[in-house]
Amino acid sequence: EKKREYVLASRTIGANHTRLMVRTILPNCLGPLIVQAAFVATWAILLEAALSFLGLGVKPPTPSWGQMLSAGKTYLYRAWWYGFFPGLAMTLVVLSLNTLGETAQRILVRGWRGL
Repeated sequence: EKKREYVLASRTIGANHTRLMVRTILPNCLGPLIVQAAFVATWAILLEAALSFLGLGVKPPTPSWGQMLSAGKTYLYRAWWYGFFPGLAMTLVVLSLNTLGETAQRILVRGWRGL
């Protein structure tokens, strides 16, 4: 970002380093960082659940959606809700974070009127 034209233009009119970072570079970097954080959080949730489902994640006293799904698969025919609700909760959280990331991207690219 430091090599972009708007940063060079701000530097040529006499902006100091602090003003360049706070008023010029940071607002242009903040949007993509927020969007990236939402998408990375969804991948982290899914990866942790997959590893815990396989028995490679957190240890049993710590609650995990993957462990709940793994325990629920043995009772699938007798008590379907034992695995259904942890899966539903994980799905809703992941979809909500993806929607949040896409909405933040639209707002940051097009503004509020772009919704």
